[in-house]
Amino acid sequence: MSRTPTGTIHSVATLLANAKTVTAVTNAAEAVVSSTAHGYSNNDIVVMFSSWGRLNARAFRIKGVTTDTFILERANTTNTEFYTPGGGAGTVQKVSTWVDLDKTLNHNSSGGEAKTVTVKFIESDVEIVLNDGFTAVQRTFEMDADMIGTPAYEALKMLSETDAFTVVRRRAKSGAISLIPAKVSFNEEETLTEGQAVVVKGTFNAQNVSTRYPS
Repeated sequence: MSRTPTGTIHSVATLLANAKTVTAVTNAAEAVVSSTAHGYSNNDIVVMFSSWGRLNARAFRIKGVTTDTFILERANTTNTEFYTPGGGAGTVQKVSTWVDLDKTLNHNSSGGEAKTVTVKFIESDVEIVLNDGFTAVQRTFEMDADMIGTPAYEALKMLSETDAFTVVRRRAKSGAISLIPAKVSFNEEETLTEGQAVVVKGTFNAQNVSTRYPS
C-alpha cells in the first residue's frame, strides 16, 4: 500500500557500543555472524565493519540471536563472487543510544543513481555504456532554529563537530524502517524567510547504502 511521509520519525545514533570481534560470516540469504559472547538481543541495530567491501560499514537489524551468533536481517551474501567464502571477518558495533529529531522539515534525498562510463574500443565505431556503480547519497533537512538546547539539536551539533560515524533511522507511520550509516554536517546559521519558520540546516552524508525493512 502506498504511503506519505507524514508521521515519519527520524533518529540519529549518538553512541555506538564497544566493538565486538567477528570471526566469521556465512554466505547465506541472510548472513549469520559469529561473535563470541556478543551480548546482543533480537531487534538490536548494529553496524558491520567487514573485510567484505559490500558489507563494510553497513547497518542492519539483527535476529536469530544465540550466545555466539546472530543473523543480519536482509543481508544477502549468497553471491560468492562478491562475498568470498571464508571472508567477512571484522568487527561489529551496536547502536546504544538513539535521539529522535523533532521539528524537522523539508527532507530531501539526492544521489544513489547509477553511474555509467561510455567506452569506444579502437576497433569499433560504436560506443558502449558500462555500469560503474552508484553515486553517493546525501540527505538534507531543516530544523526549527528554536530547537537549540534540545537533545535533538545538541546531538546534531555534536555529531557534526566531532565528524562522528552515526546511523540515521527512519521509522514510517506504517512501521517500515530505513537505516543508513552517515556523517552529519550541521549548519547553525539561521535562515530567515518572510512568512516561514526560522530554520537551521543539516546534511546526512551517507557512508554506504540504506538497508530497508518492511512494516
